[in-house]
Amino acid sequence: MATLKELFAKYKYIFSRRSNKKKKQSVEMGAENPLTKGSTHPALPDDGAPRLYSNRYCPYAQRAHLTLNAKKVPHHVVYIDLVNKPEWLVDVSPLLKVPALHLVGEKSKPSLIESLIIVEYLDEKYPQNPLLPKDPLQRAQDKILVERFNAAGGALMNIVLQGEGGVGLLRVFDIFEEELAKRGTPYFGGKKPGFLDYMIWPWFESLPVVKYFLKERYSFNKQRYAKLTAWVDLIVKDEVVQSHYATPEQHLTYWKSRKAGQTNYDLLA
Repeated sequence: MATLKELFAKYKYIFSRRSNKKKKQSVEMGAENPLTKGSTHPALPDDGAPRLYSNRYCPYAQRAHLTLNAKKVPHHVVYIDLVNKPEWLVDVSPLLKVPALHLVGEKSKPSLIESLIIVEYLDEKYPQNPLLPKDPLQRAQDKILVERFNAAGGALMNIVLQGEGGVGLLRVFDIFEEELAKRGTPYFGGKKPGFLDYMIWPWFESLPVVKYFLKERYSFNKQRYAKLTAWVDLIVKDEVVQSHYATPEQHLTYWKSRKAGQTNYDLLA
């Protein structure tokens, strides 16, 4: 049986997505097309590598991708159509959620669900490039901020599907603008991205779609959000973020298809 290191060397270019279209090293391995109802479970190598069941446009699943890539953990990826879920998904995700991380290298081959549970497990299991703060208080405060950011996800959904929610989104931005100013660092994690940065980034990646759906009713004031603007400009260039990145055009196409009731997940570059 091939080792993870050997497998990584063999497949390292299969699954790279970058906004600049350059080929860069990736630790994701697998097929790109989302699997749907009536499909069979894909045959994956028996190499012990974790298997991430995901969806390309699910921000919660993106958290798991970013963490695995930050840790440089070779893993397989299986994309799921969340509108027409395959019948076998229940075998690896009892609640039919993504992300689900199937730990086939462990004795009982358990599956983990819920993005933050998966992220915390990975951060402890793979100590390289730690993401969560070492200080218990800071760690707790960052987790609280992640919870507070959840309102942004709901606001974004309302903006796309109902054409409202811009005020709620800006209120969340106010909290994080103030927090970043208070910390006095380029990233929430300090001099480089950490747990809080990667946990909230997926929603910022799709933020450009807001302008399309709200038009003149939405205004992201770069002076009001000077710290967040600088943060976005920095983190979008981060190697980990670029390892699993969709362009604004891809996000817009996805959200337009979702609003039209014809969700198209197969929009990979």
